[in-house]
Amino acid sequence: MIIPGMWRYTLLLALMLCLPAWDAAATQPRSAQDSPVGALATVDMKLRRVTDHVWYVEGAAGPATANQGFVSNAGVVVTGAGVVVFDALGTPALARLLLERIHEITQQPIVRVVVSHYHADHVYGLQVFAGQDAEILAPAGAEIYLASRQARERLLERRKLLAPWVDDRTRLVWPDRILKEGAQFQLGDVDFTVTVVGKAHSDGDLIMYVAPDGVLFSGDIIFDGRLPYIGNGDTKHWLEVLGRMDREKLVALVPGHGSVTKQPAEAISQTRRYLTFLRAQMAQAVARLEPFDAAYAHTDWSEYRNVPAFDEANRRNAYQVYLEMEAESLDGTQHNARKQPGAPRRKAQ
Repeated sequence: MIIPGMWRYTLLLALMLCLPAWDAAATQPRSAQDSPVGALATVDMKLRRVTDHVWYVEGAAGPATANQGFVSNAGVVVTGAGVVVFDALGTPALARLLLERIHEITQQPIVRVVVSHYHADHVYGLQVFAGQDAEILAPAGAEIYLASRQARERLLERRKLLAPWVDDRTRLVWPDRILKEGAQFQLGDVDFTVTVVGKAHSDGDLIMYVAPDGVLFSGDIIFDGRLPYIGNGDTKHWLEVLGRMDREKLVALVPGHGSVTKQPAEAISQTRRYLTFLRAQMAQAVARLEPFDAAYAHTDWSEYRNVPAFDEANRRNAYQVYLEMEAESLDGTQHNARKQPGAPRRKAQ
């Protein structure tokens, strides 16, 4: 199901009137945008071939403000009828560099960009591809982020921390289509299956399977070689999504962060194990009514302490999960109270 284009602009206008000090230019539709300008990215970006049709670029494992913002991955699928890009990187400068790399391997036009989720390190390059007249697809939930105060504050923050690669001309770009139930399409001899998995790592996530290559682009549902970033995710649902992922037909998995793997089950297991560990530890703390600081100090983090991004992400992750477990505990208590004999019942409306 696709959310009509007029709806998203109406929602944006209403929220802009409600939120103070909104940078109105920051979320204008593509017809009103300036061409991407600013400093050129000078990072080492290489297109790495995965299969006949599939390539990707790999960001560094550091914090989001390191390496000129090049910390996430983007995918490139070259078909006989155009190029599909998966995610747009974290600055317009990086997206321009990616576009140059694509033009080194094919003269096919960029026809579609599939966005795994709306987090800054995956979407600030979208204005470059919008300038190529590529259609942008994103999962339901993207509109929540785009209309949020968080999106505004993150852009202001990145304009300072990632200057000059993110500046006043960097824009948040709305997708052309918001997918609620996923999509299937064919370009040339390549079939694409886009699956919307809901609120897991972000307000809305999707994954993309490329046939006949057998390659899955997971977005940030999978982190490989570094600690996951949970942000405002829903780890309970995230684990459910990981449990349902089909590993049997995969030739390769391209994660949102980290190297491509020809052993998808192992990469999926790593992310699952970390999320499961966090939930178990924080659930015990909540059950003991232990404050977060004490719970964090008492937890044995030795298995993860040397994993890249531990210092930047782990404490925030643990706190987010602690809050999740508190909420789940409260929901469970209220549910059990409603089931007790004599408990007041909600009257039918």
